[in-house]
Amino acid sequence: MSHSKLRFAYYGDDFTGSTDALEFLSNAGVKTRLFIDAPAPPQLERFPELEAIGVAGNSRSLAPEDMKVVLNKAFNQLSQLHLKQVHYKICSTFDSSPEIGNIGTAISVGQSVFKNTDTPVLAAAPALGRYTIFGNMFARMGIGSNGRIYRLDRHPSMSNHPVTPAHEADLTLHLEKQTDLKIGLIDINQIAESAEKIVEYYNELTKEEYQVIFIDAMYINQLKNIGNALDLISSQTETLFTVGSSGVEMAMTEYWNANKSTDDDKVKWPELTTTRPILVGSGSCSPVTSRQIETALVAGFKSIALDVTQLLQNNTVYIIEIAQQAIDSINNGQSVLLHTSLGVTDSRNESSVKTALELGIPEEKVKEHIGYHFGTTLGTIAKLVANKSKDLKRIVIAGGDTSSYAARAMGIESVEMIAPLSIGAPICRASAPESSVDGMEVNFKGGQVGSPDYFIQATKHFS
Repeated sequence: MSHSKLRFAYYGDDFTGSTDALEFLSNAGVKTRLFIDAPAPPQLERFPELEAIGVAGNSRSLAPEDMKVVLNKAFNQLSQLHLKQVHYKICSTFDSSPEIGNIGTAISVGQSVFKNTDTPVLAAAPALGRYTIFGNMFARMGIGSNGRIYRLDRHPSMSNHPVTPAHEADLTLHLEKQTDLKIGLIDINQIAESAEKIVEYYNELTKEEYQVIFIDAMYINQLKNIGNALDLISSQTETLFTVGSSGVEMAMTEYWNANKSTDDDKVKWPELTTTRPILVGSGSCSPVTSRQIETALVAGFKSIALDVTQLLQNNTVYIIEIAQQAIDSINNGQSVLLHTSLGVTDSRNESSVKTALELGIPEEKVKEHIGYHFGTTLGTIAKLVANKSKDLKRIVIAGGDTSSYAARAMGIESVEMIAPLSIGAPICRASAPESSVDGMEVNFKGGQVGSPDYFIQATKHFS
């Protein structure tokens, strides 16, 4: 495929999901940059080499009415680019509920803005250990690990997710609770046929007035045909609005690169070898991240257990004191790990909810409020440390919702991938005008991402 101009865009429902899509596009040789907000034309003019762009949103943490406001603005801006395809990128475990991160709401807004009457949904991401079979999702424990595969509603982490617990593995039934749109499915047997046959099945469903059409996938080698099918479907409308995990990016790049040689298809990234201190800020309570924190602390990271009450009360003096502790440790050559939780059983989880309620936050807004304050505080601390520490070169933020708010607090405008670290969470270079974080290496990881030694691996820099 010849990338002669910008042709593809995605909007991520959280920051870490957005860097996940950035990685798959970048690894495939597609020149991509991830923006914090939908870029205006003058911003894009600074990057004439771009073939794809992403927008790192935070809609996964919002209520439907708030989603409508945010997504209408972002989608309308993207629609002005007149691209062949715009993708609403969701979490690979379909994190959503009628009340928070409602994917049905996103589909309705997208169909309205892009004038589509139907939307293909590809939830599977085989490279991440996410599979859909006859509409049911199965997910590996962790991303970038060798964890066991579970049906989604029996997944130890996702079935106990603090905001959007997965109680239904059949994604068509799960989505039915979020929308009145008619939902169909092209199943695992049907996608085994040609791209043209997939399009035929798709068009048959649209004739029966199905407005949302799931597409199964289990193996990476099935994605080329799906990408081809999406490309063919996009020719039926000015801009095709799609929904799904980074499986969409995987499918499109598998199709785009189908005729390239193996050597042409691979991007050569620099190796990471030298160990240097890093700053890690974790707002995740995932058991995967919890194990990573424990492993890092055993390896000698400086542990700073954050007082969640002080964070929610926005205690500026406390935040400055924490930043100074981090500065002192990093300047002494020790990596620092700030954390708001050590897992689902950490008493701070309950304390944060209690504090938010005592502050008068409505119950339905508590999780969003907590995510905002944790992420914003971690980003603020990171910015302070970057400004004062001569030895800090890389910042790592853990937690999907946390990352979205932390990136904004750091003043980041956009990022580009500069090296892989763990699948779904690349090391990036931050563009943050007028911020101490400008030009720094940043890494944002979802709660489920990575092996137990993730944070130790993140201390490796370019030699």
